[in-house]
Amino acid sequence: MAARGRPTLEQVAARAKVSRGTASRVINGSAAVSPQTREAVLQAIDELGYAPNHAARTLAARRTGVVALVLSEERGRPFEQPYFGEILRGISSATGAAELKLMLTFTHSAADRARLAHDLRTQRVDGVMVISLLRQDPLPSLLASSGIPTVLGGRPFDPATVQGRYVDADNTGGARQATEYLIKQDRRHIATIAGPPDTAVGIDRLTGYRQALSGGSERVAYGDFSETGGAAAMQELLEREPLLDAVFAASDNMAAGALRVLERKGRRVPDDVAVIGFEDSAIAPRTEPALTTVHQPTEGMGRRMVDMLLTQIHDTAAIGTPVICDTSLVIRASA
Repeated sequence: MAARGRPTLEQVAARAKVSRGTASRVINGSAAVSPQTREAVLQAIDELGYAPNHAARTLAARRTGVVALVLSEERGRPFEQPYFGEILRGISSATGAAELKLMLTFTHSAADRARLAHDLRTQRVDGVMVISLLRQDPLPSLLASSGIPTVLGGRPFDPATVQGRYVDADNTGGARQATEYLIKQDRRHIATIAGPPDTAVGIDRLTGYRQALSGGSERVAYGDFSETGGAAAMQELLEREPLLDAVFAASDNMAAGALRVLERKGRRVPDDVAVIGFEDSAIAPRTEPALTTVHQPTEGMGRRMVDMLLTQIHDTAAIGTPVICDTSLVIRASA
């Protein structure tokens, strides 16, 4: 029996027991769904009497099948973090499954971003994903004002810019859990190597550290998420806080740099100083000692970004809802 009133895509998805994005992909003829899922959606369409919006069909006919991934960074800030490779794997696998071409581009300045926004409009890409945002980055608002479907990897400083369309890890919760673990290990002088203060991820992981301390003494040095930056921050902390007995580093790369400095200074890990990183990247089990770290599902986050972008491409009026992926502590030998 058909539903009363004009059936919606949400009702089709609910009847078929799939996500809204999956229902939309079936309607738009994407091959990135299983035969069973396709049959369930088509059956729901028949039962509800759903008719796709004609304007949306017209838009679909003008699509290029190309989406862009933009890595937005300042000059001099390294792209050496394992995070980039892992999230790119997730994005690449998901775009491949959806039969989309992926265009990868880098920006290094405000002028770069303004030019890129113009180029993406004229090249008529179907959608854009942006990762590694800085505080004053104009690119999301430039893309939003142009009407290009856009999804961010990481919490933006102003979520309203992209109407909540972003995927992130629970950075604050993960950092809090790591620091609380150190407190439970009876560590009394806990420092952190924080990420850049002009990035949301740097701010959120520092916030989690501070929440766990509950007003206790902070020992903070800043790095740039690189191993070299972590080593420099660890050197600074040891000079300022010779009695420190634990360090939470806001990335595995910075934790690896900290381990190198502690070894050079004759500080045993974890006996003298416990060390915890963040990300659970491929380098974490290979450090000496193996790194205790906060796991985030980086590759899965990339796939979720593509899924969110496909929803926006297929229905530009879809309401954006942030996706915050759970984190968890992985105990190894360094803490």
